[in-house]
Amino acid sequence: MNTDDSAKGIKTLAASRGVDATLDRLESVAKNHGMTVFARINFAKDAAAVGLKLPPTQLLILGNPTGGTPLMVAAPKLALDLPLKVLAWQDESNRCWVSFNSPEYLQQRHGFPAALMANIAGLSKLVEAALQGP
Repeated sequence: MNTDDSAKGIKTLAASRGVDATLDRLESVAKNHGMTVFARINFAKDAAAVGLKLPPTQLLILGNPTGGTPLMVAAPKLALDLPLKVLAWQDESNRCWVSFNSPEYLQQRHGFPAALMANIAGLSKLVEAALQGP
């Protein structure tokens, strides 16, 4: 499977756990880092509710108003991409992946000042920490 979507601004990492456990761990790590978890969407469950089948697929919406607000002040349309989103999904071989927009892509897309990159640059490290933990 080709998971290199970096040219599209998407970073994808392999997860050793399933979708539920991966997002449980990410949610916990995010909260421990002072982030707010705004929502968690279980697309597979929603699909099943209307009689459709979708492999395990969930989206975690998270952020920190202290970091996000200055970004939206500088580039109001960035609110289309904030709060940050992390997608956990299962492929055809039952392997779990985690995908998210890279902070560099968001900066390029919305043109906010480079000095504000620090406000979202920690997303990659946060996701990696969640994937590495017990």
